[in-house]
Amino acid sequence: MTGLPAALMIALAVLALAALVFALWPRQRRPLAVLDGSNVMHWKDGKPRLETLAEVLRHVEARGYDAGIIFDANAGHLLAGRYMHDHHFRKALNLRGDRVMVVPKGQQADPFLLRYASANRAVIVSNDRFRDRIADHPDLAQPGRIIRGGWRDGALWLDLPQNAQGRR
Repeated sequence: MTGLPAALMIALAVLALAALVFALWPRQRRPLAVLDGSNVMHWKDGKPRLETLAEVLRHVEARGYDAGIIFDANAGHLLAGRYMHDHHFRKALNLRGDRVMVVPKGQQADPFLLRYASANRAVIVSNDRFRDRIADHPDLAQPGRIIRGGWRDGALWLDLPQNAQGRR
């Protein structure tokens, strides 16, 4: 897709984001979570690993959330030494549908994460505080909207309620 005008790349990104919204649309009124893939993949030992991300995704879903993942464009380079499209991540994570989005090259994932979470009342799973952008999304500054996590004593921990119904 190199050489495409910026407006076309942005339009494609908006379409991909719309597909993600459709894929995560709650069929049974399950709350939504969006994982900051470029952040979460480093949680276990500071090294980017898809296994780390897959474990967090399973945990979030087990807590009652429909979840998707948004990655920075450079995530594939960090994991595999090459650019990876949405479908590469879906296949590697064994996911169906449009639950994964890689933002266009030259763009950061943060604005996409924040817009999606704000528009869909989703929680964001990330250790990023988004301090430089959170003012544009004051609803996300409320407790319980940005969920921290990591590994402690070899076990995953998340600041999520025991189940999504107990969401703050």
